[in-house]
Amino acid sequence: MKAVVFTLGCKVNECESWSLLAGLQERGYEVSDRLEPADLYILNTCAVTAEAEKKSRQAVARIRAVSKDAPIAVCGCAAERAPEAFLQKSGVFLVTGARQKGELFRLLDEKASGAHIAAGGGFDELPPPLQMRARAFIKVQDGCNNFCSYCIIPYLRGRTCSRSLESAAAEILSQKAAETVITGIDLSSYNDRGRGLSELLLAVKGAPCRIRLGSLEAGVITEHLLEAAKQVRRFAPHFHLSLQSGSDAVLKKMNRHYTREQFLEKVRLIRSFFPDAAVTTDVIVGFPGETEEDFAATLDLCERAGFSQVHCFPYSRRAGTAAARLPDLPAAVKKSRLHRLQALAGQLRAAYEGGYIGKPLAFVPEEEEGGYTVGYSQNYIRLYAEGRIEGPCTLIPVRPFQGGLLAERL
Repeated sequence: MKAVVFTLGCKVNECESWSLLAGLQERGYEVSDRLEPADLYILNTCAVTAEAEKKSRQAVARIRAVSKDAPIAVCGCAAERAPEAFLQKSGVFLVTGARQKGELFRLLDEKASGAHIAAGGGFDELPPPLQMRARAFIKVQDGCNNFCSYCIIPYLRGRTCSRSLESAAAEILSQKAAETVITGIDLSSYNDRGRGLSELLLAVKGAPCRIRLGSLEAGVITEHLLEAAKQVRRFAPHFHLSLQSGSDAVLKKMNRHYTREQFLEKVRLIRSFFPDAAVTTDVIVGFPGETEEDFAATLDLCERAGFSQVHCFPYSRRAGTAAARLPDLPAAVKKSRLHRLQALAGQLRAAYEGGYIGKPLAFVPEEEEGGYTVGYSQNYIRLYAEGRIEGPCTLIPVRPFQGGLLAERL
């Protein structure tokens, strides 16, 4: 018997899917995360944008194109939001939501069918994720209390909850992957009985793998956290700080709890501890009411922060959020601003990566692509090396290459 878990969306979803794969393997299934013929499919969906939700629904047809008869179970945020939309699709026999995904195993064992949307609760301890990549993701937190005005996720994932520090540290310390990414829906809110991210980092400071933090909110950046990060033996100096806008007026409408200057101060604090750190970010363009002056403030902040990467996307209206009641901007305005920000992001990335030509970077091979081994440096620069390379090694970047740097062994 073979089972496929197909995933859309964020790294937390991916991590949860690998845990589902591990649980299925324990039950005797041959498992895969690719769309290929199987006896059972689990579709793990996303609803962060309207487009993601649409792709989640379309994924059922993609599965049907691979296997006409195999049963399909659906979980995740899009399933939580609209379970009946999935139950109506051919082959879907079971729908659960975004919470308590471990319940899927019980429901499958009981041969349950229909919609089973779990209520909120504590942290869902899933099986340790099946190791599918050179980089492992360890989920330590779920849910969100922030209620940003554009975001539907708190309504689907529920309130913030954290894994015990002992459980999280044990899994991180036992990892055989070359790199471990500590992740969560709102990782910054991690708190186990008063012990936060700083204490978790100190608990795993001797880990043999490289440790990278997932997406963070600016408010969690403190001297205490950065001092703890400095003590981690193989800490990746890469901080992904969600910005969303460089305009104070827009940030207030978004219900983001910082100003542009406070955000920039956090970037300066990071670089006082890690001068070469990569600081990456997310930006929403075309939020309701965003003026040309507001957008100019975003461009200015991106330049001042010196981001190495900017993940930018147009505002997507989500029914049920506070921002959905606001008048949307024309699509052409959002598209124009997106292209302008993407152009700046390309310039900032090239400037950051160009500063590492000829400098040694720690490389973790992840995949092969067109005769090259591809992976990321400690500061999240995409590196290419000719031929096949196995295991971590140190390389010297020599020239720009295909959206990254071409590297050769020392």
